[in-house]
Amino acid sequence: MKVQVRYFASLREGLGTTEAVDMPPGSTVGQLRDLLLARSERHAELLARGRAVRCALAQKLCDESQALVEGAEVAFFPPVTGG
Repeated sequence: MKVQVRYFASLREGLGTTEAVDMPPGSTVGQLRDLLLARSERHAELLARGRAVRCALAQKLCDESQALVEGAEVAFFPPVTGG
C-alpha cells in the first residue's frame, strides 16, 4: 500500500518535504520509520531511534503502534517546532 510521508522543521531541511513509500498491508508507523531508517544515511541520522521524533497519522498525533491504511499521510517532526 502507498503512504505519503511528510517531514517538518529540521527533518524537512534534511530530507525534503514529502516522499511516497510502499508498505506491506498491516504495517505500522513504527515499521514505516524502520523502513525509512534503512533508506539512506541521512534518513538514519535524522530519524534515529535515539532522537526525539514525533509522528502523526492523518494530522493527529499518534504512537508508532498505529496501523497504516492505503493512502495514509504520516508526518514526522521534532517535538518542538517553530511557528
